[in-house]
Order: sequence, then structure tokens, then C-alpha cells
Amino acid sequence: MTTEEKLQHFSEVSMETAREEAEKTITEFRSALDADLEQHKKEKQAASKQQLKAEAENAAREINKALSAEHLHIKRKLSRKQQELREQLFLEIKEQLIAFTKSEEYPGWLEERIKKALKIAGEDEVEISLSLEDAALLPTISQHTGITPLLSETSFLGGIRAVIPKKNILIDYTLLTSFQNEKESFNFDGGLTHE
Repeated sequence: MTTEEKLQHFSEVSMETAREEAEKTITEFRSALDADLEQHKKEKQAASKQQLKAEAENAAREINKALSAEHLHIKRKLSRKQQELREQLFLEIKEQLIAFTKSEEYPGWLEERIKKALKIAGEDEVEISLSLEDAALLPTISQHTGITPLLSETSFLGGIRAVIPKKNILIDYTLLTSFQNEKESFNFDGGLTHE
């Protein structure tokens, strides 16, 4: 083999070795880049999922906050309406009580309450008072019950108050007390759960 052929052979072998090393380096570099790309994709997907989860949680919090505010607003509005209706209802009831005190049945009702109070008192002394509004009924009540009730200095819409001093008992058959007790204990039950 001549020097030239040797040089040619050496050049070919060197080139072949350089090509193989270059290919090996490129393959290794590609593998490293592919691995880096996969790692980068995984990191971005994880970050994207985390961001999506955080945004969904934030949106849910905002929705809950808005729902809570609206619920509170509706509750206040309902409470105001209930109070309005309650006042209207008890105004009508008061008007009906006043109408009852002007009815034909009212003197009989008063007499029944007086008789109940007398029965409770038994042999003990009893002081029975009528409301100021019932002053005109005194003669009729006295005639039918055999007692002369006192007139109270305060108005209690109608009915009677009886005091048994010996037993320290107050019998309250006043319309005002009944009205106030009902007003205090009245609850608005109804709606979807109470129909």
C-alpha cells in the first residue's frame, strides 16, 4: 500500500469514526433534549392543572360568597315582609277585638268571665274591674251578675281583671293581655316546609 492509499484509508477511517461519534453525540443530544422536553411538558401540565384547580376553587369561593350575600339579602327581605304582614295581621285582629266589644255577644262574654272569677274566688272577697270603654255596660253587668264591677283607670281593650286580695291572685281575662300574649308568641310558619 502506497502512502497515498494509506492516507486515503486513514482519511476514510477517520471520517467514518468522526461520523459515528458525531451521530452518537447527536443521538445522545436528541435523547437528552427529548427527556428535557418530556420533563418540561410534565412540569407545565402539572402547573396548568394546579392553576386550573386554584382558579376553580377561587371561582367556587366567589360563587359561594355571592350566594351567601344573596341568601342574606333574601332573608332580610323576607323578614321585613313578615314583620309588615305581622303588623297588618295584628292591626286587623285589634280592629276585630274592638268590633267584638261593640257586638251583642260581648256583654254575655263579660258576664261569663265574671262568673268564672267569682267561682275561683269562692267565699273570698274579689274586686272585679272593667275597662274604661265598658262603662256603659256597668248597669247591665251589675243586674245580671249581682255585683258592681269597678272601672279601671287604664284601658285594656275589654274584658275583666279580678283580684282576690286574700289569696293574692290576679285573674286576667282582658283582651289586651290576650292580644299581647298572642302577638309575642306568634311565629310565621309556612312556606315550602310547612304547607
